[in-house]
Amino acid sequence: MAKNIAVYGIYPTRLMVERAVEELKDAGFHNTDISVLFPQGGGTKDFAVEKETKAPEGGATGGATGAVVGGALGWLLGIGSLAIPGLGPFIAAGPIMAALAGAGAGGTVGWIAGVLIGMGIPEYEANRYEGRIKEGGILLSVHADDKDWKNKGKEILKRTGAEDIGSKGESGADSNKSDRS
Repeated sequence: MAKNIAVYGIYPTRLMVERAVEELKDAGFHNTDISVLFPQGGGTKDFAVEKETKAPEGGATGGATGAVVGGALGWLLGIGSLAIPGLGPFIAAGPIMAALAGAGAGGTVGWIAGVLIGMGIPEYEANRYEGRIKEGGILLSVHADDKDWKNKGKEILKRTGAEDIGSKGESGADSNKSDRS
């Protein structure tokens, strides 16, 4: 069954994201349920990114060829770098990496928002998140099996300092509603 329940938020620093990933891991979330997206460079130098890709020259690339990231983020699956034409290089992990790679190299302004909308994030939030990401913010989302896991994820994001926390889906009839906190 597809997981259509998610909690997402923006973090201003790498250390905060790593703490959140560690807490999500300790709480029992799987690494396949956690996504992270951030611009490569600038404030992300602390991620110890080793560039071994031609991603800036051509669309999206995934897996180990994209980047090597240590710490808590190294636990996430599908970590890699990708280039979004007009926006520059990004690092992504988890289900969002597959969504971005699957979107191809059609990167124009609004491309990140389009992918986020496709993942179920409401349009107004996706546009705001895209702006925050382009300014150096780090998007973290976690997918959940049910309302209890969603609430657990939301509490962890709050406790670890996420900003603009949102969620979508609770159960059957509510699966397309956004729940802002």
